[in-house]
Amino acid sequence: MRGSLPPRGPIRPIRPRLGLSILGADGVKSIHEAALEVLARAGVRFPSERALAILADAGCEVDRRRQVARIPPDVAMVAISRAPRHFTLGARDPADSLSLDGEHCYLSTDGCGIEVYDLQAGSPRRSTWEDVYRSALVADYLDAIAFYWGPTVSAQDVPVAIRPLRELEAAFLGTSKHVQPETIISAEVARWCVEMALAEVGGAEELRRRPIFSVMQCALDPLGQDGGSLEASLVAAEHGIPTGFMPMPMSCATAPATLAGNLVVTTVDALAPLILIQLAYPGAPVFFAAAPTVMDLVTGGYTGGSPEDYLLGGAFNEVCLHYGLPLSMGVMATGAKLPDWQAALDNTLSTIMPVLTGTAMLTGAGLLNGSKIFSFQQLIMDCEIHSVIARVSEGIRVDPEMLATELICRIGPGGNYLADPHTLRHLRAIWRPRVVDRSPYEAWDRSGRRGAFEAATDLAKTIVEQHRPRPVEPSVRREWDRILAAAARQAEAGN
Repeated sequence: MRGSLPPRGPIRPIRPRLGLSILGADGVKSIHEAALEVLARAGVRFPSERALAILADAGCEVDRRRQVARIPPDVAMVAISRAPRHFTLGARDPADSLSLDGEHCYLSTDGCGIEVYDLQAGSPRRSTWEDVYRSALVADYLDAIAFYWGPTVSAQDVPVAIRPLRELEAAFLGTSKHVQPETIISAEVARWCVEMALAEVGGAEELRRRPIFSVMQCALDPLGQDGGSLEASLVAAEHGIPTGFMPMPMSCATAPATLAGNLVVTTVDALAPLILIQLAYPGAPVFFAAAPTVMDLVTGGYTGGSPEDYLLGGAFNEVCLHYGLPLSMGVMATGAKLPDWQAALDNTLSTIMPVLTGTAMLTGAGLLNGSKIFSFQQLIMDCEIHSVIARVSEGIRVDPEMLATELICRIGPGGNYLADPHTLRHLRAIWRPRVVDRSPYEAWDRSGRRGAFEAATDLAKTIVEQHRPRPVEPSVRREWDRILAAAARQAEAGN
C-alpha cells in the first residue's frame, strides 16, 4: 500500500575518506608519458575543418587529407594547464548546483537507452518523450541522483532532427537539477540548446556563472573524434558551458588487450578534445570522461561488468588526478536484463572503485542490458547501492566523541546504550535501507514475499504520481516553443 510521498531532500553526494591506489605514482607517470608520445607520433583524427585550423595555428602538424593532427608535448601541456581545476555545474534551482571541487562524488542517471520497462505492464517497450520526462522526474526526487545525464532514454516519438532539443526540454521540465546531454552532436543543435538555457537563466553572464547544462560527447576510439561533436563542444565552450568527451575503448577491439594499453588509448582520446578546446577558448571549463572496458570474448560485445572494468575505472581517475581535472566515469550499466543478483554485483563493484579513487561524476544509474533498457526500479535500487558505498567510503572516524570511553565506563558491564543521549546524537548516522528488505521471515512470507524490487516499484509509482519538480515559468515555456519551432523549420528547410 502506497502512502503520501515525503518532500524531496537535498542532493546527497559521496564525500569519501577512504582511498585506493591501483597504478601508483610511477604507473600514472608512465601512462601520461606514453599518451604524450602517441599524441605526438600517431596523432588523433579530428574530422572538422575548424578543429584542424585551430590545431594548425597552435603549431600542430596537420594532415588535412587524413584529418589527423599530431600534437607536440609542449603544446599539449600548455593547453592542459589552461583548464580550470574547479568549476560549478549549475542548475535551474541554484540550490541544486554542484561544485566540482575534488572532494565530492556525484551520481547521475545513465543514457541513452532505447527501451523502457513499462512501470505498469512490467515489459520492455520503445521509449518516448514522456519516458524522458518521467525518468527526469524520478531522478529529481531521488537525493542520491545529483544530476541528470543522457537523456536516460531516447524520445523515439519525436523527429530525429529536433529530438535532442525536445529531450533537453523534457529533462528541464522533469528536474531542477543539472542536465548533461550526450546527444548534442552538431554546432546547430548546440546553438539552439544555448538559446534554451539563456531563456531559463535570463542572460549570457548568468549562464556562464550558472551553466544549467553541460555537454558530454563520445570519442571514436581508437585515436579519433566525431566532427559534429567537436564543433558542438566548441559552441558550448564559447558560452562557458562545461564540456567533456567520453572515450569507451574496448580491450581486444578498439584498444590493446592489456589494461595499461587501454588506459593509454583512454588518456589520448580524453586529452585530445580538451587540448583543442583550451587552444580555442583558454580557461573554458572542461572535464575528462571515460568508460573503458574489455571485449566479451564469447559474444564480441560490451561486457557491462567485469573485473577489468572495475580496475580500469579506478585507474583512469588516478591519471586524471595527475592533471588535476575532474572526471566523469561510466559506472553501473550492468549487462543484466533484469534488476537481479547480477545487476547488484555489477553495479556495486563498478561504482565502489571510482568512488575510492575520488571520481567527481559517476554516470550510470538506471539502465540494464548494457545501457539499452531503462528500469525505474533499477534506478531506485542503484541509489540504494550508492547509499551503501557512500557509507563505506566514509571510513571510521576516531576521536574522543567516537571512542565514547567515558560513556562505556559510565554504562558499565551489562548496561544498555539505547536511551543514552550519546546514542541519540549518533544513531542517525547508521545506514538504513530504503528498499532492501530486513523484515522477519514470517512477515516477509505474509507480505507475499515482497522484496526490494516490489518496494522500488511502489516508490517509483508514487514518485510519478505525486512528485512535482520546480516549475518552468510560462514565459520561458513560450520562448522554448518559439525556439523549437524555429529549429524544426530550419531542419525541414535543410532536408
